[in-house]
Amino acid sequence: MRSVIGKRRKRNNMAEPSLRILQINSERGWRGGERQTLLTALGLRERGHEVHLLLRKDSALAKQAAARGFVVYTAEGGLSFGWWLTRKGKQFDVWHAQTASVVVWAVVAAVWRARPLVFSRRTSFPVGARAWLTGLKWRRVSQLVAISEAAAQAPRALGAATRVIPSAVLPVAAQPQRVQDFLKQTRLEGRRLVGTAAALSAEKDPVTLIHAAAKVCERFADVVFVHWGADGAASQQARQVIAQLGLQDRYLLLGFEPDVESLFVALSVFVMSSRFEALGSSVLDAMLQKIPVVSTDAGGLKETVCEGRGLVCTPGDATTMAAHICSILAQPEQAQARAEVAYAAVRAEYAVDSMVERYVEVYRAALTERRV
Repeated sequence: MRSVIGKRRKRNNMAEPSLRILQINSERGWRGGERQTLLTALGLRERGHEVHLLLRKDSALAKQAAARGFVVYTAEGGLSFGWWLTRKGKQFDVWHAQTASVVVWAVVAAVWRARPLVFSRRTSFPVGARAWLTGLKWRRVSQLVAISEAAAQAPRALGAATRVIPSAVLPVAAQPQRVQDFLKQTRLEGRRLVGTAAALSAEKDPVTLIHAAAKVCERFADVVFVHWGADGAASQQARQVIAQLGLQDRYLLLGFEPDVESLFVALSVFVMSSRFEALGSSVLDAMLQKIPVVSTDAGGLKETVCEGRGLVCTPGDATTMAAHICSILAQPEQAQARAEVAYAAVRAEYAVDSMVERYVEVYRAALTERRV
């Protein structure tokens, strides 16, 4: 991964003292939240702050962070994260929890050790039956950040003051040889590709996209759908529907692919079929490469794909989704005009530099509140 902020500001200008910051992420796999954790850590380090990470043992993020020279501590699960923070967390100025599953233990440890705790909410799921407990947890966080207005709704409804700092995306370095190798290995040369990058989980709703694909494939003989993403709770159903619709050669489940965004340039259309989505960073990756986008308006996607940046449908609407995909395939010039609008918007609104600066402001606010 390249320098996240270029050459303009390699070090903290020291107008204010640098911070010792602990980034906390309890996920084992690699998804959008893990990439954002790493981008945040890299940006903070380039500003002269000291950044360490507390991560799940043997996680993908632990390997990525260690490879980039960060000090990485590991824990097995929620309770062990809390125990580590209680014993060793005092050495840091600020703790930043990047995953929801560890927040309750981090809150307990932060109270015990009198440390400011920042939490980034990266989902827009509705709060369940134990809303009072969730609200209590969120209100004990020093600074609560949501990655979109959609993700901020639940905390605000429960009385937790919430700032919005969108996730960020980096320009993708061109890898023409990798793209060529991918097309050759999958025997997709000469085909038009419609793609998505999402885990096979219920909230990503792969089944609706598969049904939309069947409608598109009836109209366009040269189109193949490619789906990158790890297995999840919807994996079995997705494979069954692909078989039932006879799409084995037209809808390809390609599994998890590191740095998959560098392959998006091979796509004619990028699709996001989520029923719940806090932001949709893969959509931003596609927009940053001027790939036309079709998306549901679930959660934060309504903010991401707005003002003429892409074509939108309601979650679960395979018919409209298919119609939008067909429209792009049939009228590529109009689609490219929208892609240019989206590209300019993402460049302006989702820069890593801006995200990291805003988090530094949040950290300093948390420290100030702790000292009052």
